[in-house]
Amino acid sequence: MLKHAGRALAAFTLLFVSFVATGGVMAAAGHKAPRGTFVDIGEGRSLRLVCEGEASHADRPTVWLEAGAFGFAADWGATQDALAAAGWRACAYDRAGMGYSPKGPAPRDGLAIVSDFEKLVAASGEKGPYILVGHSMAGLRLREYAGRNPSQVAGLVLVDAATPEAAKIRRAQGFIKSFVFISRAAALGASTGLYKPLVYTRLGDKIGLPPDAKAEKRWGFANGRHNRTSAAEVTLWAEASDQAAAEPPFRPEWPVAVVTAGARVGERAQWKDMQAAPARASQHGYVDHVAGATHTRLLGGEFADHIVRAVEFVAKARGQAPQALVDVTAL
Repeated sequence: MLKHAGRALAAFTLLFVSFVATGGVMAAAGHKAPRGTFVDIGEGRSLRLVCEGEASHADRPTVWLEAGAFGFAADWGATQDALAAAGWRACAYDRAGMGYSPKGPAPRDGLAIVSDFEKLVAASGEKGPYILVGHSMAGLRLREYAGRNPSQVAGLVLVDAATPEAAKIRRAQGFIKSFVFISRAAALGASTGLYKPLVYTRLGDKIGLPPDAKAEKRWGFANGRHNRTSAAEVTLWAEASDQAAAEPPFRPEWPVAVVTAGARVGERAQWKDMQAAPARASQHGYVDHVAGATHTRLLGGEFADHIVRAVEFVAKARGQAPQALVDVTAL
């Protein structure tokens, strides 16, 4: 019995090692040098920055893109292409320890992330104020950045974004707890090499990205450090929500556009109303619930035009007289 068990264990070990090794070869063969540049943010640290599009003008502020949990600059590849094609300059980056950026000091809570972002924006040479676009968990980062830097805000676009108020709802708390568990499991899987053979499956890119960004996303999907940092950020979701909630709500004169994934129906309605609340509180609010989109594919080429239209609304609404909420969902 023990003899057969030992053989089975040896066979499994050999199979596992071969699986990981094959994945490593596949991942290495498809790996390209990352796009963008590394920007010095002081104290011997740097962050990877990817900017696309021509230099901004007064009527077209630079668009800053903040990725959600497990996301980095690659997530915005299709959106940046769409924005550049429409004449916008957009910048995305990798948070410390995420993507290609070196690690930063712990803990990776909202305050640490926003402090790094402030330094990056200052060092980038991009002129403000800016249109801030955040996906998913990045809704917390935008709230904190805007509260700390109101003079740098031209308007905001929340893309299927979380709000600090949502973390107080029991249902959301249950989701966050489950997401923490899943994130830690993902970090373990990536750190042991389990994901490398899967980089060319749909799991490697759930967004629908252009080739260069797709290659980066696949690399990040299988990278242990990236996933461990991501899990550390998710683990601090509650703390980050409290930090964001400590800042004042978005100013009513700031245009706020909300773009969400999926129709406002059934059980989704309450959650989507909470997501749309910042737009409803604005003097220039815009809401677009995108039927057919998923949380991740909302950033892809199929739906990026919805984000472009939201950015254009924010830019045009600046300095205008207050207006009724614009809901383009049914248009």
